[in-house]
Amino acid sequence: MAQGTKIKPRGNWPLKLRLGWRQLWVAVLTGLVLVSALAVTTSAHLTRVQYARLQQLELEQDQLQTIWGRLLLEESTWSAPSRIERLARERLEMQVPDINDVEVIRP
Repeated sequence: MAQGTKIKPRGNWPLKLRLGWRQLWVAVLTGLVLVSALAVTTSAHLTRVQYARLQQLELEQDQLQTIWGRLLLEESTWSAPSRIERLARERLEMQVPDINDVEVIRP
């Protein structure tokens, strides 16, 4: 190459990027729409996850409620007055006192 020869770039290289206000607003609004779409998608996913967790907890609550009902029934069976009286007679050899053996103490 000769010393005074200049190389011309092909096409528009280097490209000067000059955006007008309209193009800048379009780019900003496009970015905001994409961020908003991502937020909506994330929110919908989290809502589905939390709803699945809620259903799981409601199922667990129903199972615990059933167990609680059974425990209350068992407690009432074990603490029935007739059972307590029978156990007092059999195991502790207790008996209901005769009316003549009862004394009332008054202050």
